[in-house]
Amino acid sequence: MIMNKKNLSILILHASYFISPALAADYVDAINTATAKNEAGHQVIYEMNVGSFTTEGTFAAAQQQLGELKTLGVDIVWLMPVYPRGGGINSPYAATDFQQTNPDYGTIADLKALVTAAHELNMEVWLDWIPNHTATDAKWVTEHPEYYKKNGDRFVHPNNYGDVYQLDYGNADLQRAMNDCLKFWIDEADIDGYRCDYISSPEIPTAYWQATIPEIKGYKNGKTITFLGETDIAQDVTRLKTAGFDYDYAWAFQSSLINYGSAGNNSARLKAFANTLLDASKSQGFGRMLYLTNHDQNWNESKKTLTEKYGNNRYPLTVLAYTLYGMPLIYNGQETGGNQALNYFTDTKIDWTTKDDKMRNTIRTLTALKHAVPALHDKSSVNWVMLSPANSNVLAYTRKEGDSEILVVLNMATEASTVTLTGLTAGDWSLWLNSETIAEGTSRQQQTFSATQTISLEAKGYRVYVKGTFSEEGLPATAISALILSRPHDDRIYSLAGQPMQPSRPGIFIQNGKKYLFQ
Repeated sequence: MIMNKKNLSILILHASYFISPALAADYVDAINTATAKNEAGHQVIYEMNVGSFTTEGTFAAAQQQLGELKTLGVDIVWLMPVYPRGGGINSPYAATDFQQTNPDYGTIADLKALVTAAHELNMEVWLDWIPNHTATDAKWVTEHPEYYKKNGDRFVHPNNYGDVYQLDYGNADLQRAMNDCLKFWIDEADIDGYRCDYISSPEIPTAYWQATIPEIKGYKNGKTITFLGETDIAQDVTRLKTAGFDYDYAWAFQSSLINYGSAGNNSARLKAFANTLLDASKSQGFGRMLYLTNHDQNWNESKKTLTEKYGNNRYPLTVLAYTLYGMPLIYNGQETGGNQALNYFTDTKIDWTTKDDKMRNTIRTLTALKHAVPALHDKSSVNWVMLSPANSNVLAYTRKEGDSEILVVLNMATEASTVTLTGLTAGDWSLWLNSETIAEGTSRQQQTFSATQTISLEAKGYRVYVKGTFSEEGLPATAISALILSRPHDDRIYSLAGQPMQPSRPGIFIQNGKKYLFQ
């Protein structure tokens, strides 16, 4: 049976995590809410705008929702800029003080409480860092005007952005001040990493990062600090390959998916995009972050929401982004279907009443597999599966790591397709993700494959199989929240369907109002 590689034997899961029928009780929840921290290479990152994430828009309110993110399977919470805003248009990327928090969000103590709560759930918190510029009314403008680049006596607006001024990295004092701010948040809030904005700026020399990243990583004994750079280092800004970043954006790949868009159905084109990504990523000393959308793509582009960008391709492309390579990103409310355009200047509130059980359950299941299947390590090998006869609309591939193997089949067509896969590893496989049923809940079904196997998929359908033998689970017959809450003091053991039983195989069962994973 698949479990997180921490040798868990019995895992007790509190009923408060399971609040709707869409959260079908099975190994997916167990793996996603496991108490052990998932190691690098098996992590999922979530971009959160604190002001949008809850009705209150505060650190304290976001802290109360961390359990939901844990159930979703989030390992890293990237907080969009938390600093006071200036510059006149209220951009979070126009900070007035790098050592204060936005008062609308709360205090530094509130931020630290959020980080502490995340750590208790074995989640990391990364801050959004803005190294290139400050707001035009930042405190440094008057206190340290020498920190800024000037054209004569005039401050310079980078990219003609009227709300910010360009910092001068030719000034050693500015470099030290920026590094002091990075250390400040480690000391004051115990943060775990930085997503660094606009590192492709020609005004920030590579040598700065080469000196700064090791300095910050070594700042506090026993503390791991991770750096994610906002650019495509592998393909676009190759001068930063030796800068020391742990992750970059797979930006060119996401741009290719946008070009593929809602009308794309040709698998050869999608395979070509994927091969470009894989070729660019070979032998790199840094990881890649894959995504379908983020705050820039959601708000700044003319086509904003997932549906406007990708139509029904948003479902199979989500599977692709999770299973092809690298660390997947979930953007701020994407689990609801991602069909809001969120203005991050005004902190538009996420409409959590909007539900897309197909998207949410797909993400939850993919995240659980990312955590638990060695073949889904960020850099494990990808092998394209041959189709006989060739099918222009279906894409199939395996990922392997040692004895672990996963098979992904995507039908990009607008009609059902039946394909024959060749060259598979014969033996027992388990169907963990089935697009036909995932909206109703997660399930598993054992199958025995030969080296040549025929599979049928509905339009825009997808299947994810894991090599091995696992207990089968049907779709949930009972809302798990109601089942658990109705039996808080019952020593008997129940199946997930509510039947009294004695477990004779590994699985998840209910006793005394809690779910137990028996291994």
